[in-house]
Amino acid sequence: MNKEQSFQENNNPEDQDMMNDIQAEDNNVAEETVENADSTTTFAAEEVVSRAELERVQAHADDQTQRLLRAQADFDNFRRRTQKEKEELAKYASAQLITELIPVIDNFERAMATKPENPELESFSKGVDMIFRQLSDVLKNTGLTPMEAVGQPFNPEFHQAVMQVESDEYEEGIVVEELQKGYVLKDKVIRPAMVKVSG
Repeated sequence: MNKEQSFQENNNPEDQDMMNDIQAEDNNVAEETVENADSTTTFAAEEVVSRAELERVQAHADDQTQRLLRAQADFDNFRRRTQKEKEELAKYASAQLITELIPVIDNFERAMATKPENPELESFSKGVDMIFRQLSDVLKNTGLTPMEAVGQPFNPEFHQAVMQVESDEYEEGIVVEELQKGYVLKDKVIRPAMVKVSG
């Protein structure tokens, strides 16, 4: 016989009700404890899942932010490069035409260097001279300037040496004579000067 049965036999019905109440209360406490343990476990599991999910979302957000920053930097570089190319194109748009006109200038200068001795051709010579000055002014307004080479130190960026000569007038490495004029368009060499250099 167990304790509960001996208690039931020895005690009255009121005691029995009290005993049942205590046992029911113990069962409720046990059930609540199990429920609390289950909910704590569930909450902890949800918290672990939530943390893992949060870390995954944060990593994805960081990755997207880095991609956005890279795309923005690429776009800024593209915009600057395009702007620079446009400026270069506008600055030197006439370079090809001017390069083709330089031999015409050379021929004008050669023609004007040979002055006709016939007085009847003097007015023709003045007309050619006026046309040349007009052409020179137009080209000067576009940024074309002739180089001053004679007396300057030889610079391979601006001069093309075709001969080296002895000179008492200049020291070594100085341009003595200009055989063909050089030209600069704004800050770019269009044609280097063909020169003789003292040796």
